[in-house]
Amino acid sequence: MPVTTDHTPFADWLRGHAVPLGHLDPAAPLDDLEPLRDILDGVRVVALGEHSHFIAEFVQMRQRILRFLVERCGFTVLAFEYGFSEGFPLDAWARGQGTDDDLCAHLAGTVPIGLQEPLRFLRGHNRTATPPVSFAGIDIPAAGGSLLPALAPVADYLREVDPESLPTVRAATAIAESFAGDSAAVAAPAWARLTTAEQDTLSALLARLLIRFRSLKPLYLSRADRRGYDIALRRLEGACHGDYTFRAMAGLFAGDGLTADTSARDLYMAQSLLWHLNRLEPDARVVLAAHNAHIQKTPIAFDGHLTGLPMGQHLHNALGDAYFALGLTSATGHTAKMHRDEKAAFGFTIADTPLGPPEPGSIEAAFLDTGVGLGMADLRRARAENVSGPDRIRLQSVYVHTPVLDAFDGVLSTPASTVADIAPS
Repeated sequence: MPVTTDHTPFADWLRGHAVPLGHLDPAAPLDDLEPLRDILDGVRVVALGEHSHFIAEFVQMRQRILRFLVERCGFTVLAFEYGFSEGFPLDAWARGQGTDDDLCAHLAGTVPIGLQEPLRFLRGHNRTATPPVSFAGIDIPAAGGSLLPALAPVADYLREVDPESLPTVRAATAIAESFAGDSAAVAAPAWARLTTAEQDTLSALLARLLIRFRSLKPLYLSRADRRGYDIALRRLEGACHGDYTFRAMAGLFAGDGLTADTSARDLYMAQSLLWHLNRLEPDARVVLAAHNAHIQKTPIAFDGHLTGLPMGQHLHNALGDAYFALGLTSATGHTAKMHRDEKAAFGFTIADTPLGPPEPGSIEAAFLDTGVGLGMADLRRARAENVSGPDRIRLQSVYVHTPVLDAFDGVLSTPASTVADIAPS
């Protein structure tokens, strides 16, 4: 018998509604996931989360669910917490361009958050699939590590449609090159060491480019096609959101940042997902992979202080019930705790950190109490039945306090989590 850890109405409800799952292995049979078919009926965007990056069980479960949704439910797009601009060459690779070995070059210098295996699955699937499954990046360039992945193709576009603007984009690029890194943990401190004049000049240059881009749209469209304009504009918007995020991150690290200031990145991710969605067929369905803190539908707060408005909140506002946030968590085990270290790869190190016992009132305590082990629950049913839900869920090595039934539409819990071999050390 499981040790009872959570005597709450929700724990009682969960005992009768949790769906046990039989496998973690991505290659295992998929029949245990069949309940998802009905749960996701009418859903257009399914977001798959994780309470921490670099966790082996979450990588495996997201891969299994992706395979199920593609092979059995007809999903045709994988969107990922990865740069919008950098996503286009990965989409071409997933559709068969180049060689299998090219993926390593495409992903060189990017934080290893479990993207390789989903992309390899897409490429293998697309060899015989009609229609193919596409890949879509949604994040600011280099996830906040550099503006260069956006500015370089913007310069190429301007060379064709507006060469008079090339000095402006080159000036912005020169400043951006001086602090570019592989992650926000590297770039934000380097940005903070720029002079105030350099910081403000970069923001002014990007704002000037963006306003000119929008103002001269008819001229640009007369010189090149609409798709090229739309992509270049979105890339430039990504550079602007990235620049804002450097300032916000620097304030966060210094302890004097504005309330919820890093939300600019989440807004860009939400708008990028909608950008892709608006260009798909009306019946296209999207799997979206990102951290729980990005996919949840309620604001992020710690100790009563608002710290962020997540992507999921914007997507829920835009899509309603066509957006489904499936959070992934673990009852016990270990997590990958990140420590800032500018001398380390990607600007941080990973500490393999034991998780404490689930806190009373948490979704993890309720799952542990059921004894179901690996399992999932459709939280919309609990909402419909007016069950009083958990008030917290794991986030890295701590808990974020939020009404879990409002934050997520479903939760998948694994009995224990382990740090994956892909984690930086």
